Amino acid sequence: MAELTLDIARKILDAALAKGVEKKLKPLVVTILDARGAVKVTAAQDGTSLMRAEIAHGKAYGALALGMGSRALYQRAQEQAYFIDSVNTLAQGRLVPVPGGVLIMDGAALLGAVGVSGDTSDNDEICAVAGIEAAGLKANAG
Repeated sequence: MAELTLDIARKILDAALAKGVEKKLKPLVVTILDARGAVKVTAAQDGTSLMRAEIAHGKAYGALALGMGSRALYQRAQEQAYFIDSVNTLAQGRLVPVPGGVLIMDGAALLGAVGVSGDTSDNDEICAVAGIEAAGLKANAG
């Protein structure tokens, strides 16, 4: 598999949302981007708060933009705040450098990224990883 198909993206989406329900998390938004950064699918559970879709997209976009899961971006922001701030300026503010943005890998091939927002960043990341693994792919959370 060298491409993130809509069917695979929907499997990831469904499993990520199911994990949130299983863990009784706050309502989530899940956004899945392909390797080009184009949206494959986005879904919001009932009751999500305003801006959750933008945050989920920013987590996935940031992971793709810098080639690392957003947990690594968060760590880098702690250690090199000026660098992440500069990159985010170049990206016109589209990066959200906190956990919850996870790269979708098929072996060494990058297929895209998942961004989840709605609960704590750690719980968002758990849901993203669960979705990716349910589709038989490898998650890189950073």
